[in-house]
Amino acid sequence: MRLNITFFTIVFILTIFLSSCAKSSDTTNVTNTANTTANVTVTNTTDPLSTTKKPETATTNNAPTFTPVVEAYYSALLKKDEAGVKKVLSQSAIKYWMEEKSEDLPTLLAILEDDAAPVEVKREVRNEKITGDTAVAEIRGGSLGNWTPIAFVKENGEWKFASPKESLALQETSK
Repeated sequence: MRLNITFFTIVFILTIFLSSCAKSSDTTNVTNTANTTANVTVTNTTDPLSTTKKPETATTNNAPTFTPVVEAYYSALLKKDEAGVKKVLSQSAIKYWMEEKSEDLPTLLAILEDDAAPVEVKREVRNEKITGDTAVAEIRGGSLGNWTPIAFVKENGEWKFASPKESLALQETSK
């Protein structure tokens, strides 16, 4: 009798412990003092620490409009060509970055180099969606480990990176 109570107590305690630690359905072998093994399955669907990853969306296009813009931007950064960088940034993006100007970061190029992951890392671009003079494309690479929506805007007939504020707003709504 005492052995049964001990066994069920151990199973009960382990069930509670595993349900608080489990991220999904797990099967755990539990051995009691009589050396018998029981399989305990614990399912926890309300784990507050769960980091459920949103399924990756499929690629619908290879972003033929924005791939050259992204490549021009990182190429200009790599060459330390501030004029080339400005050519692919919208006026609102340049204004945004210039507000970051400081004694340590006195130029636009210094600000952007400080903010970016290594510029020689290749960025991938996909799934562009154009609506009039605004657009969104997903970029991955460098500091953008996952596909991240980035906003673009058409100024004077050319596509440019929109202000980072617009891209941050897109990222918040896509979570």
